[in-house]
Amino acid sequence: MSATRKERQGQELALTTMIVALIVIFSLLPMARLLQEVILPGGSLSVDVIYKGLVSNTTWVATWNTIAVGLGGTLFALVLGVAVAILVSITDVRQRQAFVLCFVTPLMIAPQVTALAWLQLFGPSSPLLNMLGMAPPLGTRNPLYSPEGIVFLLGIQYAPLVFLIVRAGMRKLPRELVEAAQSSGAGWARVLFTIILPLMTPSIVGAAALTFVSCVGNFGIPAFLGIPANYLVLPTLIYQRLAGGGPAVLSEVAFLSVLIGIIAMIGIVLQDRLSSRRDFRITSTSLSVTPYELGRWRVPMEIGMWVLIAIILVLPLVGLVLTSLVRGYGVTLSADTATLENYRFVIFEHVAARRAFLNSMYLSAAAAVFAVFVAIPLGYVIAWGKNRWIKMLNLAVELPYALPGVVLAIASLLLFLKPMPITGIQIYNTVWIILYAYLARFLVLAVRPTVTGYFQLDRALEEAAQVAGAGLFTRLRTIIFPLIAPAAMAGGLLIFMTALCELTVSALLWSSGSETIGVVIFSFEQGGDSKYAAAVSAIMVATTFLLMLLASLFANKLPDGVLPWRD
Repeated sequence: MSATRKERQGQELALTTMIVALIVIFSLLPMARLLQEVILPGGSLSVDVIYKGLVSNTTWVATWNTIAVGLGGTLFALVLGVAVAILVSITDVRQRQAFVLCFVTPLMIAPQVTALAWLQLFGPSSPLLNMLGMAPPLGTRNPLYSPEGIVFLLGIQYAPLVFLIVRAGMRKLPRELVEAAQSSGAGWARVLFTIILPLMTPSIVGAAALTFVSCVGNFGIPAFLGIPANYLVLPTLIYQRLAGGGPAVLSEVAFLSVLIGIIAMIGIVLQDRLSSRRDFRITSTSLSVTPYELGRWRVPMEIGMWVLIAIILVLPLVGLVLTSLVRGYGVTLSADTATLENYRFVIFEHVAARRAFLNSMYLSAAAAVFAVFVAIPLGYVIAWGKNRWIKMLNLAVELPYALPGVVLAIASLLLFLKPMPITGIQIYNTVWIILYAYLARFLVLAVRPTVTGYFQLDRALEEAAQVAGAGLFTRLRTIIFPLIAPAAMAGGLLIFMTALCELTVSALLWSSGSETIGVVIFSFEQGGDSKYAAAVSAIMVATTFLLMLLASLFANKLPDGVLPWRD
């Protein structure tokens, strides 16, 4: 064997070892530790934890509530998301790019910010209702403090997710089938229900499964709307148990976390079963379906589109901004009473808020940079690797993100409750445990667009360099990285935007000195300081929207499908 060949095999082995080690550390190890705490508490086989969880009435009530709001939110998101995807994909409505940007924005905004924004539209403290003279009397219960309110906001939050998945599927519709049906005299409704929707079944079912998992694992919306109404779901029950009991209740909350994971996995398994019962493969590809001409209905449809944007995006954000400008609870907002004092306080005076801004910026940036550099070699193996274990590798990468965030948070707590072996380093109750959870949870957001970029990349340059004797790491550094970096960096930007205002993970992992923006917003609202919570939220919404616009400026240099709000 030549020295060159030995060197090449050594580099490939080193890359494989590095990737496997990362997967074990950030995916398999925390999940294994979580299961160990439930099945082998204290190192010996026992069913005590499972028994105590199963006989608890609170557990069953929270479980039923979790399933109920999960199904309700999924159904609402499906109806809205599929309807919008059909309208945008197969009709001749105008300004669709601007509409898609606005419709997808709620998905980019943290759930707790969405909940806070909607809460400011109703109730006696609503600045908007006070200005219009429509506010209910002080002390009136906010109507969103209810299961129906949680379902409504979960549907608003995840309808864009359904839209993105279904719209991606509709781009593969065979034009010839639609045109054949049209030439046979079929109207738009018949084409929709006999051709388009049946072919979109895998996309719709897949969107339903992912939305259900997102709904049952959501913490921000049930926390803001459910806790005041004493309506507990499993994530908020875990939060309350952990806040009241600390490390002593870790076994109990580990069982609750596994229960959430089981509910989520049942949704995924049902999706797989439903998709496998029929063959939905499209055996040919063609140009996009010719848009239906709406004729005299186009203007009313376009007006309806923008009314929808006003309802789900503009009005809540207006309520949020107005709340951030009021001086106190119930004060009617006017030119004389409006103030920027709330912004000055959270930016310059409130120590925890200032620290949270810095913590979230550092954590989000570190997670994004790490993911970009890991996603490039990892995507190389997933996209171009030929080994049988590649599929398992891909599933392992997806696992921390596919399961609800609360599961990973509890797993991280268990994993780092004691100092790390050999080194003795303790990261429990520090900002580093949040960083670990972010790295594990959000890595896949950079891997997905990177793999997409690899699939769209011509491999001829890399193969030519290999023939010329360039080693694997040389090819990755000089050829692959420059070509695939835009896609990986776009994934890194998505991670930065997602982690910047994250709450589900950090709510269970933060300690004094390691607060994040999401935690500060939650703490302000729980403490009755809605004006400060609204000020911080308004800053984060503006930051998110500016990042989306900045990414859109470079969309032409990115592979197709990397930015979810762009064609």
